[in-house]
This record gives sequence, structure tokens and C-alpha cells, in this order.
Amino acid sequence: MRFVVVVLLVSLAVIVSPAIKQACGQKNKPARQPRSDFSCLAGRPGIPGLHGTPGAPGRDGRDGGPGTQGKQGPRGFHGTPGKQGPPGAPGTAGNTGPQGPKGDAGPKGEKGEPREKELSAYSNWKECSWTKINDGKDNGLIRDCVFQKKYTDSILHVYWNGNLRICNCNDCCKRWFFTFNGTECTTPRAIDGIVYMAKGVGHNIHRVRHIEGHCDKIHKGPVRVGFNVGNCAGYGNVDAYTGWNSNSRLFVEEVPRPQP
Repeated sequence: MRFVVVVLLVSLAVIVSPAIKQACGQKNKPARQPRSDFSCLAGRPGIPGLHGTPGAPGRDGRDGGPGTQGKQGPRGFHGTPGKQGPPGAPGTAGNTGPQGPKGDAGPKGEKGEPREKELSAYSNWKECSWTKINDGKDNGLIRDCVFQKKYTDSILHVYWNGNLRICNCNDCCKRWFFTFNGTECTTPRAIDGIVYMAKGVGHNIHRVRHIEGHCDKIHKGPVRVGFNVGNCAGYGNVDAYTGWNSNSRLFVEEVPRPQP
């Protein structure tokens, strides 16, 4: 912009120069007396021109071509391990795979040591039965059955099945019970059953009865299991009858101890 202003000023001076000379009276003076005084040509300094309006910015240049790949930098230091994350949810069960082929038979095992036969519900039992033995005894032993107990810590399971009756009495009662070597069971308790009548005068009714239970704390070896009849607690003696015109059974079985 400054270069343009200078050019304009020089051109204007060339155009105005003759007029200035005439204004100074150069043509009325002799030509042989050249003047070196140019003081008449110097005017007052002009006012500096204003700056021109800035031009519009130029367009962006074209993008340069891609540069070459730089060298690989040095390996950085190992960072500290992060915190362990929470365990993931359990996965779903996979499908059952196909059954594999049958393997070869293994070698025959060595012969085991012989041992005592395990106790089971059928390993040791006995039934003493009789037919049509009509026993009108009111008190005492009706029948017994000798049993060989094999184990110390086993339990005896007993039952009696047959015909019992009392007759011709009101508010009367008789009791039938088991004994083991002459003594009633105490563990867990006595094994017994009763027959009671409120109004029985003139009645003589025979019915099949069943009495059953278990007895613990009985020694190993022979055990005499007896079936007996007697009076009920708080009642006097009445007419009793056992095993009329039918079969009677006294059953004894050795069984394992019960679960706790």
C-alpha cells in the first residue's frame, strides 16, 4: 500500500512541475541566466494519506501429502495391577453329553474276609403257635416261647394274636402282658393290652385281639418270652379266658436298634 501512494505522488509532481515553473515567472527572465533557486517550487507538506481498506483473506492452500510413518517409540513401564473385579454370575448348566462307550472289565478283586451275617428283619425270628388250647386261667402264665438272641445291642419285637374274653361282670377289667425271663419290659415300657366291660352280666363274647411292642436292654443268649394274664390296676379279679376254639400265635423277632 505504501508503494502505491509513492508512485501516485511522483506522477503528480511530474504533471504539476511546468505549471509551477510558469507561476514562478521563469519565462520572463533571460535564458542565459540559469537559476539554481528552487525555493519557489517547494510547497507545504501535504496531509498524509489514509490507509487503504484491507484486502480479503486469501484461500487456504492445498492439503499436503501424507507424511512417512515415524519410528516406534520405546516401550513404556509396566503399570500397577488394577483391583480385582467382582465375581461374575454363575453360568448356566451345560447340556448332558452323550454316554461314552462301555469300558473294559476290571481285574477280579481279592477275596474278602468272612464276617458275621448282618442283622436284618428276617435274620432271626421265631413263632410259637398252638391250636384250640382252651385256657380259663384268670392269673399267671398262659404260654411261653424260648428265643435265642444273637446280638447284645439288638431289640426284641414281639406280638400275640388270638382270642380273649371276660364274662358275666359289670365294670370289670383283665390285663394280658408280655414278660422276658419272668420280668415285664421297662425299656421303653411294658407291652400289654386290656379287655374292659361296663355292663357284662350274662355276656360271654369271645373276640380276636392283637397285642404288640418292642423291648430293649435284653441280654444276648436264650430269652424266655412269656404271655400272661392278670388284673387291671384298681380292679379286682374276674373270669378270663384265652384262646378259645381258635389258633393263637406268640411271635418273637430280633431287630436292629431304631433311629434316634
